[in-house]
Amino acid sequence: MTTAADRVARPDTTPDADHDPRLRLGRLLDAGSLVTLHHADESGVVAVRGRIAGGPVTAYCSDARIMGGSLGPAGSAHIVHAIREAVRGSHPVIGLWHSGGARLADGVRSLNGAGNVFAAITEASGRVPQVSVILGPAAGVAAYGSALTDVVVMSATGRVFVTGPEVIRSVTHEDIDMETLGGRDAHGRRSGVVHVLAADEADACRRTRDLAGLLGQPGVPFAPGPGDDLDPASFLPQSRRRAYDVRPVVSALLDAATFQELQPQWAPNIVIGLGRMGGRTVGVIANNPLRKGGCLDSLSAEKSARFVRMCDSFGIPLAVLVDVPGYLPGVRQEWDGVVRRGAKLLHAFAQARVPSVTILLRKAYGGAYIAMNSRSLGATAVFAWPTAEVAVMGAEAAVDVLHRRRLAAEADGEREALRARLVVEHEARAGGLSAAVELGVVDEIIEPAATRRRILEVLAATPVTRGAHDNIPL
Repeated sequence: MTTAADRVARPDTTPDADHDPRLRLGRLLDAGSLVTLHHADESGVVAVRGRIAGGPVTAYCSDARIMGGSLGPAGSAHIVHAIREAVRGSHPVIGLWHSGGARLADGVRSLNGAGNVFAAITEASGRVPQVSVILGPAAGVAAYGSALTDVVVMSATGRVFVTGPEVIRSVTHEDIDMETLGGRDAHGRRSGVVHVLAADEADACRRTRDLAGLLGQPGVPFAPGPGDDLDPASFLPQSRRRAYDVRPVVSALLDAATFQELQPQWAPNIVIGLGRMGGRTVGVIANNPLRKGGCLDSLSAEKSARFVRMCDSFGIPLAVLVDVPGYLPGVRQEWDGVVRRGAKLLHAFAQARVPSVTILLRKAYGGAYIAMNSRSLGATAVFAWPTAEVAVMGAEAAVDVLHRRRLAAEADGEREALRARLVVEHEARAGGLSAAVELGVVDEIIEPAATRRRILEVLAATPVTRGAHDNIPL
């Protein structure tokens, strides 16, 4: 009998020898390190232990050749066993998914097994890193099993959805194909479910190996190295009004070629990712003025909040680069829950116990200044570049609010001259950066070229702790 799982697996490719889970796991793990955790069976899942770059991992892979990779009670038990092995060994667990979801023939037993998988993933959350790799269609149980983990990597042939196109057509009469429903654009740009979009299966394995190393092998204590005196300010435009891409600034501060950005297409006005600094893994969060002027909004706050929680749960220190004009205003933002989602970012930073260093690059205004790991939320250290601004809002905007009637009373020819004079007076009265240093909410004004060195000094001198919480999907 043809099952729903069979129909899910067929539209992209017919499973063949290349979909052998042992071959797929062998491409992910170090050569010769794969050891299976159970006897060969027809469960549709293979669970193994092995190594990545010498570090221990456990991994499991659904077998798309057996009933479309659908998950029954025996396959679920193998996954649960792999996850618990990872927790016992305190090392990452990686799931490779090509599955039509719950096995229909097993009825409620397959649902119960899937629930056991969800419970095991949740129990391991915040205790060991969990990475999911989507290599083909991942429906229902496979979709939720992936979304519960810390990082989701998807190859070009990956698809994620709760129900497939055929079910949607029969129930809602919407006509949609599998790629549009659950492909790269759907989950890389629109939903944010997928953290890393890989070019193909080989690239997905490479990216997963990099992530497993960053998450599972944080490295030696922080140490200075080549490039510590690079000037990250050289990547900023001369005009303070011009937008720029913050990614080159991030790369200049990290060890060469180590930055792995997560969710680059979703909420791109904030950049998050993992890299190494002085040989040790750090998490980076940076406003990106190239998108929406670097404003925080509902999605970027949610994106950042979950990343902060993940890094905190695994003891990964944070570097936060701030260039933010405030929260994006608008009716749509209010209706999209900017208050609720923005509160998540405040909560995440205030709860975090890992060392964190904040760098004010150009501006930090209003509530967004607080949300981007301010001293009041618990930043270990806050540094500012000499030209940075700290204020409730920009001086020009503040003058327009505070002196609206006075400016309106002036003749057109005199209004701009008065505004310019009031801006200078407001900047002097408000204090800005100098007042922040005097108050102690900014520790020190530093030259941009000293940024990496100062971050390393703080992190090297601060014991690395980790939060005692899970990494719930937000």
